[in-house]
Amino acid sequence: MMLVIGLTGSIGTGKSEAARHLEALGASLINADQVGHEAYTPNTEAWEQVVATFGDGILQEDGEIDRKKLGAIVFSDPGQLEKLNQIMHPRMARMVADKIEVLRSQGVDVVVVEAALLFEAGWDSLVEEVWVTDSSEQIVIERLKQRNGMSEEEASKRIRYQMDRAERLERSDVVIDNSSDMAGLKNAIKELWDRRIAV
Repeated sequence: MMLVIGLTGSIGTGKSEAARHLEALGASLINADQVGHEAYTPNTEAWEQVVATFGDGILQEDGEIDRKKLGAIVFSDPGQLEKLNQIMHPRMARMVADKIEVLRSQGVDVVVVEAALLFEAGWDSLVEEVWVTDSSEQIVIERLKQRNGMSEEEASKRIRYQMDRAERLERSDVVIDNSSDMAGLKNAIKELWDRRIAV
């Protein structure tokens, strides 16, 4: 039986780092951001819908969608973000489901679907377990200031745009506390792997 884990977490909680550790332990990784890049391929159905909705001002010279320009539009207006999600989430869900089935046919034991918007996009229905990385809001703000050069206000705004922390934790099967450092996160992942998977 193949185990499909959904890995989610707010920005700055170490989700991508956790995914790398799981991959190193033997999991096959499906990264939602990469699926998003594939879905934005020029002249695909999703690309055409996004350009029709947001205008060709979001395009680079080579026809690729400039995700920074698109991000500036959707992260300043919840209504615009909702429009984008309605276009992208169902299409990406189909792509993720197809990738899971390919890995299943290859006899893979563990698949991790890494997605910040796992719950918001309804992709939790594609997985057997949901694991969430978690850190306090103050720790996340400090990380975003140091790592991304955000101001305190920008960091707080980005956090507010995401699902409520308490709801995300409540809906998850496994909470990975990432309050300390990289070594602490790596140890927590290894312990989970040994306890839940490598038995």
